[in-house]
This record gives sequence, C-alpha cells and structure tokens, in this order.
Amino acid sequence: MGSRFGIYDLVGGLAGTSALAIGVSVRAQVPQPPVASGPLSEIVIEAPEPRFVAPTRRDKIGRIWAPVMINGQGPFRLVLDTGASRSAVNAQVAQVLGIAPDVSQSVLLRGVTGSLTVSTIRVNSFSVGDVIVTPAILPIVTDALGGADGVLGTEGFTDKRLYVDFKHDLITITHSRGLRALGGFISVPLEHSTTGLLVVRAVVQGVRVHAIIDTGGQATIGNEAMRQALVRRRAQGTPSEVIDVTTTAQEAMAFPSPPIELGSIQIQGARITYGDMHIFEHWHLTREPALLIGMDALGLLDVFVIDYRRHELQLRTRPGGV
Repeated sequence: MGSRFGIYDLVGGLAGTSALAIGVSVRAQVPQPPVASGPLSEIVIEAPEPRFVAPTRRDKIGRIWAPVMINGQGPFRLVLDTGASRSAVNAQVAQVLGIAPDVSQSVLLRGVTGSLTVSTIRVNSFSVGDVIVTPAILPIVTDALGGADGVLGTEGFTDKRLYVDFKHDLITITHSRGLRALGGFISVPLEHSTTGLLVVRAVVQGVRVHAIIDTGGQATIGNEAMRQALVRRRAQGTPSEVIDVTTTAQEAMAFPSPPIELGSIQIQGARITYGDMHIFEHWHLTREPALLIGMDALGLLDVFVIDYRRHELQLRTRPGGV
C-alpha cells in the first residue's frame, strides 16, 4: 500500500534563489481523481466531483483546491498545502502561460522522503482571494498531488484568514480582522515556528506531540519517536509507501491511531503511517514525538479555519462529531 503527502521544502536556490516550502504526499489505497487534461482557461467540473473542497469519507480522502489566477489567466486549480511556504505549478501550467522553465534559476525541493533540483518560472502576478504576490518565482513540480495544476503554498498568508467549508464545497482567503471564533467553534492556538510551519500541541493516548497541520498530505505521518511511544513492539502494521513531490519513495508501516486530541476536539478512526522520514531530521524533530496531520484527519471536520494573524485554528466538527 502506498501513501502521498503534500509537503515540499524549497531550501536553496542554485542561482541565488532561496525559500522554504513543503510538499510531501502519502498515497493510500483509495481511488485517485483523474489527471487534469485539456485547456486550463477555466475550472469546469461536473458532479459529483467537488469544485473546491471534498470531505474525508470511508472511500475517499478529502482535499482542498483553490482557484488561482496567474498572469491574469486561469483560474488554475492548485491544491492547498499549509505545509508549503512557497507555491508551485506543473509543466502544463507553464506551457499554457507560454513561459519556458528557467534551468538557470533552479531550486532544491526537499520533500518528506528526498530532495530534487527543479527549474522555475517567473510570473508577473499570482493571486487567490486577498493574496496577491507580484512578481513570483514558481518551481515546476512533476506531481502536484491528485491531478491538481500545482501547489498553493502560504506565501502572503501572514495577515490572512483561511476558511474551508467541507459541507458547502467552499474556500475563501481574506484579510484577517483578528476576530475570535464564532459560537460552535473550538479554538486551538498555533505555536511560533521559525520554519513557517503550522504547529499545534496535540495529545495522542497521553503522549504530547508536536503536530504539523498539513493540508497537502493525504494521510497522517508520525516520526520514529512517536512510534516508539505508541506502538507495541510486536504490533503488526500494514506495509505502506510514502511518496513526495520529488517522486522519491520510502517504505513505512501504518497502524490504527488512538484518538488525536486537538484542544477539546478528538479525531478518531485515523491511521498513522510511521517512518524515519527525511523531513523530520531536516526540521530537527527526531527526538520528540511529531506528527504531520493530513487530510485523512482534517477532512473529518465540518469547517476548518486558520487565522494567521491570531495564530489560531478555529475548528467545527461535523454533526455527530469526528
């Protein structure tokens, strides 16, 4: 069995460009959406395929797509990746824009399992909701996760509010007014991270965990320290394979997870894929239990809000809980 995660890390420009972005994915044995083909001038999706967001169900892992305008063209559908500090597009988008990839402005993508040098394109404008980046350097990725046109990272999100409504297939990105959560929502504070990651304190079966919110990841990944804390030595897991946007694969083992506690919310029924992943070492998260919480868990929520100005998650569960 395989898994994909949406985390990639742009760690250095070979021609002076540098940035941080995460793009790893874990591919589980679930039906995959078809790869986009044909003109990308507009988003036209027939039911039952969601236009922007899809919740997690037993037979399908949720995902979040955002409509992005590039150089006034689009919208292109990019998968939202809160673990990525930089956006990226695939070669087809570059072709539609009429921009040849620039090898002289290559960057190093550091994924969960490996790294890869890729070319980039320079665009005059990149916008989604209230986020406008001008100009922008966009890496070219081979795998944009689930057939999307690229990855939407979090550059320009510093003072924004991200609102994802799984029930109504809706995503909005607006300027944050610093408002408290509405009634019915649970607030979970975000910790400061020098790498720009969305880190919260979670608890799993009494074990305190550094949890990274990764909307680009299909599944939830734990480091070796967490496996040792939670999994019995003789427990039998399910063989899995973690694949990131660099297309590097790494073997792992998946186990049923105890409830994952985020504040007063418990996410139940998730599975955790464990492995000695490259990215945990890069983030210096090998000694203490750490998790990448992917869409298999996040997609069980009803509404998911990130207020970057307040450094806060605002979560509402589905009727009947998660």
